[in-house]
Amino acid sequence: MVGFKATDVPPTATVKFLGAGTAACIADLITFPLDTAKVRLQIQGESQGLVRTTAGAQYRGVLGTILTMVRTEGPRSLYNGLVAGLQRQMSFASVRIGLYDSVKQFYTKGSEHASIGSRLLAGSTTGALAVAVAQPTDVVKVRFQAQARAGGGQRYQSTINAYKTIAREEGFGGLWKGTSPNVARNAIVNCAELVTYDLIKDALLTANLMTDDLPCHFTSAFGAGFCTTVIASPVDVVKTRYMNSALGQYSSAGHCALTMLQKEGPRAFYKGFMPSFLRLGSWNVVMFVTYEQLKRALMAACTSREAPF
Repeated sequence: MVGFKATDVPPTATVKFLGAGTAACIADLITFPLDTAKVRLQIQGESQGLVRTTAGAQYRGVLGTILTMVRTEGPRSLYNGLVAGLQRQMSFASVRIGLYDSVKQFYTKGSEHASIGSRLLAGSTTGALAVAVAQPTDVVKVRFQAQARAGGGQRYQSTINAYKTIAREEGFGGLWKGTSPNVARNAIVNCAELVTYDLIKDALLTANLMTDDLPCHFTSAFGAGFCTTVIASPVDVVKTRYMNSALGQYSSAGHCALTMLQKEGPRAFYKGFMPSFLRLGSWNVVMFVTYEQLKRALMAACTSREAPF
């Protein structure tokens, strides 16, 4: 057995909720530069973005984007929006991942054998619910990642300033901009990510190919990351473009998608695919492995504390 051993007592809903948020924050800290590179590649080609990149900066590939940002804006630019990103994960991942098992049990009425339909329904529910809770943090994160540091033209000076500025200039609704595509994206992402992880892990354990430890969690998480990227990339690009757009640039998320298709062609929907995969693949591996270990560590700590001397 690699890592913490599984306890006889299953993790509680509170342990899952706190463990998911903490694991997601750790994963974000490690993979955030890849996410920032993904956002820059996704918005490249926009003519009227609310927050623009450095004038004349052309990003080519993951490494090229990261190197260009470091050269023109400094290394700290790779972590633009990190505070909002961590705020987002603590509220967002705690709901969509931490409550997944509880919601799945609700739909299966406590049955140990959950159908694919029940898993998909649970993933869609927690994904949509998480957006309702964390949307403002996602808007601020995307705005920070999109803006360039070079030339002194930063629109937002701090996370709090960003919340205040968006609410003042665009109204309270500005903090909820892109909710529709984000609900669609996260319902899809949650289904692809959690259900795929669930299915791969169950298949590996049922076939006795692996035991329930780190290698199994790593393999399941990597497979889930790839499937999620392929399925969710088009919605993710539209979400990023729409959140970063100037007031009135797009009348709706559908208008944003149609404009992209007309001006840039179908390939625009897969802009930033490689950093998306590198980010989601690595993020899934770090998050799920950490999450599984945190659940076991927290339950072991609770069990040892309650055990009689």
